[in-house]
Amino acid sequence: MNIPVQDATLDDTYLGQHRSFQAIRSFHSDMVRIRHQLHQQPELGFEEVLTARLVEEELRRYGVDEVHAGIGKTGVVGVIRGGKATAASPGKTIGLRADMDALPMPEANEFEHRSQKPGLMHGCGHDGHTTMLLGAARYLARHRDFDGTVHLIFQPGEEGYAGARAMIQDGLFERFDCDAVYAMHNWPGLAAGMLAVRPGPVMAAADRITIEITGRGGHGAHAYLAVDPVLVAGHIITAVQSIVSRNVSGIDAAVISLCAMQAGNLGAMSVIPSTASLVGTVRTFKPAVQDLVERRLKELVPAIAHGFGATATVHYERIYPATVNSVVQAAFGAQVASELVGADRFVGDLDPSMGAEDFSFMLQVRPGAYFRIGQGGAQSGCFLHNTRYDFNDAILPLGAALFVRLAEQSLSNKTT
Repeated sequence: MNIPVQDATLDDTYLGQHRSFQAIRSFHSDMVRIRHQLHQQPELGFEEVLTARLVEEELRRYGVDEVHAGIGKTGVVGVIRGGKATAASPGKTIGLRADMDALPMPEANEFEHRSQKPGLMHGCGHDGHTTMLLGAARYLARHRDFDGTVHLIFQPGEEGYAGARAMIQDGLFERFDCDAVYAMHNWPGLAAGMLAVRPGPVMAAADRITIEITGRGGHGAHAYLAVDPVLVAGHIITAVQSIVSRNVSGIDAAVISLCAMQAGNLGAMSVIPSTASLVGTVRTFKPAVQDLVERRLKELVPAIAHGFGATATVHYERIYPATVNSVVQAAFGAQVASELVGADRFVGDLDPSMGAEDFSFMLQVRPGAYFRIGQGGAQSGCFLHNTRYDFNDAILPLGAALFVRLAEQSLSNKTT
């Protein structure tokens, strides 16, 4: 679903007070063109060759001071200096980050800019995030009313590939130091034009669990001679839900979901298989809760299997840490956002999400904050990771303006 610009519920009267928003809106059509181009050519993590090339070309066209490619495989960083900043003396610095990758899912939309690659689509709005940061780059390269250096971070591989970690390991913050770093994500659950940020946890840690069960295969008519791993799997699926309800404090949050099971052959109705596999995810906010869940899984699962005469192993893989906003930067971001859209269109207490985000890696090594920008459409089924999802082009200027105001105010001599 693509919400037309004219149907957006943005408060243009209030936003009109901000020079950056008005200037960015003057090239809104260019941003829509770029966003649609990116949407038509989705690329998976670390395969964003065309996307990175487009970003590089646009940054050079805008006249940014430096463009660096190949950081964290396919990441791109642009550099814009204001005031008296130089390469040798950058002054205060800020990082603005956008993710670039798409998802391995088919697109069911029928509009003209739908994906041209079967089985791939921008189902999470990263095409919009990239375009908003490009819009901010275009404005900041022309209006350098700040003292310091802006680092524009176009990150690959957010969707499960830990592209943020790859960029960090490739020397991102050694080469492009940032006093603070900021990112945003579109949010269908918020009305178009609303902004939200809060201190502390905003997205959960995401862990992967793989359970391998080994029994003894046999004939379904003579089950007493076998050790049925499917039966064992059923008991494990039920029992692990007790970990949250009976081990995790009621004031903490945790989710355990076993989402896939593989065992036997659907064409062999009377064959008890010898093995079964379960795959799922654990979501938590606190490291102590994360440790607790991992420990209990490794205690409970083998014990259940043993009770049925089978064996089971648990492989617990920590994928993304929790995304935790710095208190100072979240407060600064709240001030910037509320001044931009007005207090009635700013949310400072939006509930954290059990979804995950690899911007968390950046927040582990630099202070910063992660925003939500409302795009609306949830009531019409415009959910993230949905085959009919589409980014709302109406909010492109607002997202770009938020990036701009974060840079201008954090690098202003009047801002502490």
